[in-house]
Amino acid sequence: MSHADLRGLRIWYEEHGAGRPLVLLHGSYGSTETFAPVRPALATRRRLIAVDLQGHGRTADVDRPLRYESLADDVAALLRHLDLPEADLLGYSLGGGVALRTAIQHPALVRRLVLVSTPCRRRGWHPGALAAMSAHDARAAERMRGTPAYERYARLAPRPQDWPVLWARSGELLRRDYDWSAEVAALPMPVLLVFADADAIPVRHMAEFFGLLGGGRGDVGGDRPMSRLAVLPGLTHDDVVTSPALPAAVLPFLTHPARAPG
Repeated sequence: MSHADLRGLRIWYEEHGAGRPLVLLHGSYGSTETFAPVRPALATRRRLIAVDLQGHGRTADVDRPLRYESLADDVAALLRHLDLPEADLLGYSLGGGVALRTAIQHPALVRRLVLVSTPCRRRGWHPGALAAMSAHDARAAERMRGTPAYERYARLAPRPQDWPVLWARSGELLRRDYDWSAEVAALPMPVLLVFADADAIPVRHMAEFFGLLGGGRGDVGGDRPMSRLAVLPGLTHDDVVTSPALPAAVLPFLTHPARAPG
């Protein structure tokens, strides 16, 4: 467990297990602790590098807005700092967007990509989720005091008084429109999409996203696309990342050889 000084940011990361590196990126208002329930299963076969993104967990905020693109550059800088020519990435929700942008902006650093409960465009979220995200601001932060997310932040953050700042910056990020469909279709590495069957992302967008990766085109001659889609039953956006079903879906994808369509 350590800090790395990168790009003007003192970023917290911690390592568990051994083997090929797998970077874990948490969701909004989360931290490396997000992955604690599934970490033992993943660490049996992987060197886990869990990261606290800007303004989250033990990584203090800096004077710059939250942007998927800059957070992705932070991840790339950490991989280079650790002298890792490539790694697998697993990102959840906000962290999924960061992982996806890392793969888009720094494809040579990413061997395989796992995106959990992550859309490829802003309007891939359910309308209700979009409305909730649009309401994130400093006033909402005050209403969230006393919640488990706040208690974790107050315990870990270098400056607990920055809780309203995190909500204000997160809200600004979440209200920004984006559509990475064209860049997703050009990704060179295998991608595993993981969703809950009661996710904050509708099934139609799950299928659209998978289609951009070459999936859903039928079984032609026994060939399969490099990428995969997993919809985990009986779960929601909030609990999919802590379910034992997640490592059960992820580990085979990370270890089995990919086969491109013939």
